Amino acid sequence: MRVLSFVGAIALVAAVPSLATAQAAQKFAFVNSQALLQNAPGRAEAEASFEKEMTGVRTQLAKLQDSLSAMNEAWAKEEPTLQGAAKEARLKTLREKEQKWGAEAQKLQSQAQERQEELMQPIMENLRKVLDDVRMDGGYAFIFDVAAGAFIVSADKNLDITDRVLSKMRLAAPRAAPAKPAPAAGPTSAPAGITKKPPTE
Repeated sequence: MRVLSFVGAIALVAAVPSLATAQAAQKFAFVNSQALLQNAPGRAEAEASFEKEMTGVRTQLAKLQDSLSAMNEAWAKEEPTLQGAAKEARLKTLREKEQKWGAEAQKLQSQAQERQEELMQPIMENLRKVLDDVRMDGGYAFIFDVAAGAFIVSADKNLDITDRVLSKMRLAAPRAAPAKPAPAAGPTSAPAGITKKPPTE
């Protein structure tokens, strides 16, 4: 038993340098995803397109808010003169319209978020592809993101490949997404391109 234990110990010690050597051979690098996204090709165009399309959404939300404010003001004046069933009916109508406005506002905001993600999708796909290409070309085992909370307290600046990734992103950049048509007029019709289906009453 002692001989077997001794042999096992020798094998274990021999395995340790091999593991250390394998780890030492791995290459690491890091990027700042915030800087990449901020300077990503197509980002400015996507934001400009989004802001242009959101003008119609903001107009619709403002009109809905104005209508609700007007109803609240009218209710404040009418309430002292209303009693019983008439007061309850008027209050019920006001609450129903408040709920309708809230649902409409939430729907528009959800559609705006979907549109923003749609505009950013080609940029994000380009970033992911370039990161994979740079990792494979450079033989990196891992690429860390220092903007995503990676626990790196000190690092060699030569391991920062943010500029290299950004340069390759510019070369592989997709064309900017075309702007959507101008939003249709009306307080409850959503802008073209923002909704898949027009909001219902």
